Amino acid sequence: MNFDYNETQSMIAQSIRDFAALHIQPNVMEWDENQVFPVDLFKSLGEMGFMGVLVPEAYGGAGLGYHEYITIIEEISKVDPSIGLSVAAHNSLCTNHILTFGSDEQKKKWLPKLASGEHIGAWGLTEHNTGSDAGGMNTTAKKEGDYWVVNGAKNFITHAISGDIAVVIVRTGEKGDSKGMTAFVFEKGMLGFSSGKKENKLGMRASETAELIFDNCKIPDANRLGEVGQGFIQAMKVLDGGRISIGALSLGIAKGAYEAALKYSKERHQFGKPISEFQGISFKLADMATEIEASELLLHKAAFLKQKHQPVTKIGAMAKMYASEACVKIANEAVQIHGGYGYTKDFPVEKFYRDSKLCTIGEGTTEIQKVVISRNLLKE
Repeated sequence: MNFDYNETQSMIAQSIRDFAALHIQPNVMEWDENQVFPVDLFKSLGEMGFMGVLVPEAYGGAGLGYHEYITIIEEISKVDPSIGLSVAAHNSLCTNHILTFGSDEQKKKWLPKLASGEHIGAWGLTEHNTGSDAGGMNTTAKKEGDYWVVNGAKNFITHAISGDIAVVIVRTGEKGDSKGMTAFVFEKGMLGFSSGKKENKLGMRASETAELIFDNCKIPDANRLGEVGQGFIQAMKVLDGGRISIGALSLGIAKGAYEAALKYSKERHQFGKPISEFQGISFKLADMATEIEASELLLHKAAFLKQKHQPVTKIGAMAKMYASEACVKIANEAVQIHGGYGYTKDFPVEKFYRDSKLCTIGEGTTEIQKVVISRNLLKE
């Protein structure tokens, strides 16, 4: 197996570093402190092909694979994980759901604008009382002629306010029935479709999170993705790929925090020498670097399987679980290495620390990943 970046990955990594240094880095703290979701930035990322990474060129996308996708999310997240999270949610969830389960007509209708960044995508599964227990959702759709009438709400939805397109899974059958849910594409401006207040969050503050609200919203049957009753099954397959993206987000956070800590440890002197020369610090760096390598290997194995259209559920869950837990530990150690300075906003590690925690929760908690992994182990 070749562990080197291919030519495309190298070009992508360098283009993102240049873009991030110019357009993201100078604004990181302002966006974070004021919870600014920089819509125009995502349009620029779309022009570079990073909002339709996996979308074939025939639908206006970049037509790249999962190894390149990991590179993109990782490199953005090393600078600002909030932006990495939004790029991941747009690509892996909304856009990928339409790409995977939409008809050719639906793909032609929605994918080009999503891939270009002209439209920003949202994806809705979670509700107030149904997080991990998505099958118990209360948002319902009832058929009336050629339309469905939808009532309920989704929460913790990335891009709920600014999103132009939202793929949402709603209940069309009995509660708890895995074949009682269906996916629909909602478009901004539909009567009865609105968003709630923006969540005031610990981290990932430049990535917009809010409610989606449905009040007798009429949606045409033409906006249904796939067959009635297949929504939950579709969602689980979409999350297989989404876990790779959250793993890549975690990897970027881990690398960003580690690189900041390594740099600081070489520059900070105590007792007449750099603190990196003390075993207490050097052993922390050794552990951090090893966990980053392990995360990267798991992620690219998952990407390899995904590219080969082989089962990826177990390895994807392993990669997401390991990388997300590792990034929290690494960000924590990065703050510790910085000492008192790590607790201030003058250094980047406090933000990596705050941002990291979301990775162990979003797109399936660590506990849910263990359920997924163990079930797959017992089936083997």
